[in-house]
Amino acid sequence: MKKEIDRTGFGTMATMSDFPKLYCPFIRQTFKVDKEAWKKYGASLKLREPKVYLVVNKINPGYEWVFNSPDTFAVEKLDGTNVKIKTEKGRLVAVQNRLNVIDPLQIMQGKTYIIEGVFQAIGKDYVKKNDEQSGEVIGPKLQGNPYKLDQHLWFPFDLAIERLCYKSFHEHEPTFDNLSSWFKDWLFSRFYTKRASKLGLDDNVMAEGVVFYNLKRKAENKTWRAKLRRDMFGWYYQDKIPVLDYDQNGCDVFEDQDQFD
Repeated sequence: MKKEIDRTGFGTMATMSDFPKLYCPFIRQTFKVDKEAWKKYGASLKLREPKVYLVVNKINPGYEWVFNSPDTFAVEKLDGTNVKIKTEKGRLVAVQNRLNVIDPLQIMQGKTYIIEGVFQAIGKDYVKKNDEQSGEVIGPKLQGNPYKLDQHLWFPFDLAIERLCYKSFHEHEPTFDNLSSWFKDWLFSRFYTKRASKLGLDDNVMAEGVVFYNLKRKAENKTWRAKLRRDMFGWYYQDKIPVLDYDQNGCDVFEDQDQFD
């Protein structure tokens, strides 16, 4: 762990490693979209250019375990911003948004909502006293606040594994078509469903996607996580922005998967 010079007078802040990049279990390819429709709807769909990066019905080499291992399970991918924290003897010694170090004592400017989210999590006993934990800050200032929160909250990934797992993942064969159908019509947010139940609400919110985990592979020091989002499928855009020449079987040209988020 690196050290960053601290000019606040409260000690040296630690710089932690970034959360590792998660890859999609399907191959993704680039497709152009209708430019006029993109000009009208592109911003609302977070498209910076008139093209999309979609999954095709080809398994990303090395990710066969997502589809054929009984130890694989699917957990809701929360839609916020990734934040890692470190505690020592009950003290919060480091907060980091990707590689951006956040001063936990800076409450007057900057990304104060991140600190709010962490302290809300402390109040809910989500934060361990001596550990380095990764999680997602969600709430009013992030991604349009799909979970309709009044305050920001940091939700640790290890707790997501415990509380936001989809049992329905194992009810159907994980083929491309089955996953596409599930994501399009039935992938409701587990986080929001639990929250709505407590508040007496009966509406649904779609999840951003899922993270696939395989803890047996983790113990064997193998690749054990992968991600799949709703916006990786062509139908996510088609009602507003036609995707040109999309074929779910893909083309023969292989694209570097590192370029995709």
